[in-house]
Amino acid sequence: MTTAARRRLREDWVDIAATVLLALATVATAWSGYQASRWGAEATKATMRGTAARVESTRASDLANAQAQIDVAVFTQWADAYASGNKLLRDFYFERFRPEFKPAVVAWIATRPLKNPNAPLTPFAMPQYTSKAREDATRLETQADAWAATARRNVQRSTNYVLGVVLFAAALFFAGMSTKLQARRLCVAMLTMGLVVFGATLVWIALSPVSVSV
Repeated sequence: MTTAARRRLREDWVDIAATVLLALATVATAWSGYQASRWGAEATKATMRGTAARVESTRASDLANAQAQIDVAVFTQWADAYASGNKLLRDFYFERFRPEFKPAVVAWIATRPLKNPNAPLTPFAMPQYTSKAREDATRLETQADAWAATARRNVQRSTNYVLGVVLFAAALFFAGMSTKLQARRLCVAMLTMGLVVFGATLVWIALSPVSVSV
């Protein structure tokens, strides 16, 4: 093989490698852009769900507070009747206790609060006193926090893919420049840089989570 032929083969090798790199980097850039968009959409959905859960949590908390105020008001009237020995009025208020509150009052009465100095001060301190609305508020608040954390993770994933787009674009630049320069060493250097950037970014992106819209 003549010197000219070997030189031509080396030049062809650089051109072929640059062409392959351009093609792969173009596809990788498009894929990273798509994933950045998908994870951005996932972050938006998670944010919306978290906001909805937080709104519902606030509503449940407001309901729990209102119910607690009703319990306090009715119990105050019942306690006056109980202390004064007015059975008719005591029974009247007792029947108007909320179903969630009544077991706590019954358990509190069993402690003989008028005679037992160790008895809880009010039925609100009894373990039987529960509030479904309060539990719902806590559960929904936990869900809202979980959705917020998911949104933050998805935003970071979207940002990572955007960085992938930038790095793949850099690989495209190096590959393109390698075909334009006349100095062979410089062409090889540019192509090598493009291959390194592309390879490292490809490995990183390949290990990243994927979101696909069906």
